[in-house]
Amino acid sequence: DYLVFITPGILIMTVASVALGTAISTATDMTTGIIARFRTMDIARVSVLTGHVLGAVIKTGFAVVIVAAFAFLLGFRSDAGPLGWLGAIGLLALIAFSLTWLTVGMGLAADSVETASNTPLFLMILPFISSAFVPTDTLPAGLRQFAQNQPFTPMIDTLRALVTGTPTDSDLWLALGWCVLISLLGFLWSRRLFLRVPAK
Repeated sequence: DYLVFITPGILIMTVASVALGTAISTATDMTTGIIARFRTMDIARVSVLTGHVLGAVIKTGFAVVIVAAFAFLLGFRSDAGPLGWLGAIGLLALIAFSLTWLTVGMGLAADSVETASNTPLFLMILPFISSAFVPTDTLPAGLRQFAQNQPFTPMIDTLRALVTGTPTDSDLWLALGWCVLISLLGFLWSRRLFLRVPAK
């Protein structure tokens, strides 16, 4: 039962860990001069960033499949139907898309590759202060309020509902809203930095 409870949180932490690597690769590109070369080519400038995002989403898919396979080997079982699993896959892809745009911006804003490797670490910490490992109503008052109102909790609760075949309630709309907001802010921030900050 506990494996079923924590697997969605582990899957989302997997998504976040791949997004961390995108910040590093973006910062690396900005410091090696390849971006300056891309800027001389007749391509849309934002396509360089889009390539990072799409590549990260594909890598996330492979990582999630591996983690899910291990969960099934350990005994994870689901009562969800095809629509539930399709929804779970779509939600994981949307989370990967939104977190990756955010970390692309962090990579562009970083002064060095080392800074880019440290800045997004909060994405790995926040799931520990959410509903990933324990129900939020079991947490102390102040911690409970933070856990219930941060982005990862509705994402994890929605994914848990989808893979177990239970109702998503309002968590689905909160999760989608957070994903859209993070995606939009990450995209606008990344685009602004890429167009204004010269390659280092």
